Amino acid sequence: MKQYSEEFKSSIIAKMLPPNSMSVPELARETGIPKDTLYTWRIKQQRANGDAPAKQTASGELRSEEKFAVVIETASLNEIERSEYCRRKGLYPEQISAWRNSCLQANAGVPIKVDRERLRQQAKEIKRLETELQRKEKALAETAALLVLKKKVHRLWEESEDEKSILRSDAK
Repeated sequence: MKQYSEEFKSSIIAKMLPPNSMSVPELARETGIPKDTLYTWRIKQQRANGDAPAKQTASGELRSEEKFAVVIETASLNEIERSEYCRRKGLYPEQISAWRNSCLQANAGVPIKVDRERLRQQAKEIKRLETELQRKEKALAETAALLVLKKKVHRLWEESEDEKSILRSDAK
């Protein structure tokens, strides 16, 4: 088992934490140090600083309540204190700013979603009504055409009967 100096470990750990935030697999490829060793060093460093790593989901994202807790914890911190907090927790100040904005707009988004859904429903209803109107207009046009044809046929029959009666009277 290979032994590493504390100074070397510290420099490697610094690469894993913000602002560098190199991934452990990437750092393992670069340095040749096993991934398990790097993970262990990082966890020990975070525990030594009094910070357990934030529990993350399988995708690496914090849960919503944890993001909200971070926003609350950092609300009263100045920029330097927030940066130190981010280094300890393995976060970026930009992430916290984005989470804060999301929290501020959380309740404002609900009516917008409701409005969007209502607009979507209205658009579907309008499209259905327009389709029905077009169908009825076609049926009306067809009916009008049939009536015109019926009248023409009726006139033709009347004319042909008149001609037959004229021919009969001429033949006598």
